[in-house]
Amino acid sequence: MKKYYVDLHVHIGRSSEGKEIKKATANNLTFGNIAYESCHRKGIDVIGVVDCISPYVIEDIEKLVKTGEIVEKKGGGMSYRGAQTLILGAEIETHEPTGGSSHSLCFFSALKQIKDFAKEMSKHVKNMETFSSMSRLKGQELFNIVDCHGGIFMPAHAFTPHKSFYGSSCSSLLEIFDEQSFEKIPGIELGLSADSMMAACLSELDGKSFTSNSDAHSLIKMGREYNIFEMQDPSFEEVVKALKGLDERKITANYGLNPRLGKYHRSYCLVCDTILEGEPPVVRCPVSDKHRVVVGVKDRLEVIKDREEPYMENRPPYHYQVPLEFMPKVGPKTIDKLIERFGSEMKVIHDAGFEDLLEVVKEDIARNVVLAREGKLGIDAGGGGVYGKIES
Repeated sequence: MKKYYVDLHVHIGRSSEGKEIKKATANNLTFGNIAYESCHRKGIDVIGVVDCISPYVIEDIEKLVKTGEIVEKKGGGMSYRGAQTLILGAEIETHEPTGGSSHSLCFFSALKQIKDFAKEMSKHVKNMETFSSMSRLKGQELFNIVDCHGGIFMPAHAFTPHKSFYGSSCSSLLEIFDEQSFEKIPGIELGLSADSMMAACLSELDGKSFTSNSDAHSLIKMGREYNIFEMQDPSFEEVVKALKGLDERKITANYGLNPRLGKYHRSYCLVCDTILEGEPPVVRCPVSDKHRVVVGVKDRLEVIKDREEPYMENRPPYHYQVPLEFMPKVGPKTIDKLIERFGSEMKVIHDAGFEDLLEVVKEDIARNVVLAREGKLGIDAGGGGVYGKIES
């Protein structure tokens, strides 16, 4: 078995011809740029690319296949220049009977499968070109379609207050999915404002994998959260086995932001424009019950959890890590210098020694990189859509 860096949630912003795929994303976030940047600069082995059901994206993929830049792997997935695997998928929004809306990640092994899935989804999505994620389906209905087409289904950023199952739609996934479907769901995506220890306070998730993914809307955000998968080969079939813990394949580590750095870690009053401090759960503004509050992930989990201590037996460790862009005084030019010296952002974050870092950056930056690796940086919590910050 070998170990691979895996990030299963990266968005596409534009087609290679500049056509908009998803709003609020970078203009240079094309399928081709995602492959190049994540492979050669980030050092990620397996990337799950969502928004692949847009016809503009399918056109781009077919062009790259025609030129031989990407080829389909025997075990599923697309091999990029023989150096990386791209898993084709989509993030789909559903609307639940409970009144909330939720996002789910759906992945498929081959180009034909994603095209067949796109054809089916065109019956449930008004605008496949630029709003391919906006369906009129319920979660159970989407699961049925994905399962019928041989894909895998996983709740995305499962606890965030906007567009997630636990955050805005239910207290239990069994309120949304029947028992047979629930059993087939291999895992959930934690989201930037949660970690494994928080999610492990929900007993219904015992036996399901936790994944930490970037949900990148720009190239630099790729790999800000990721996983280490232990597999024989970086293919779709192996990824599924690792998610399910089959045949000795497994997730051996999750690497993610300290949840305090996430945009929705604590509750936030929209009227007072402030993060609400205090022992969780804080679900109302202390100034007025009439104020609208965005309930934070930590506070929401405190409400729905069914045990006080997390059950972490057989779960991989969750390591807090800080992407280079979050570091004080580290801008794009400094990141370029570090990648040029050490080969990729992964190698800077994980391997670069203090003395070696001093060859490229000043002492305070080098120290912060090392302290971040050891989980010793001070953090001001985020909330209400604003990231937390590293204390200077």
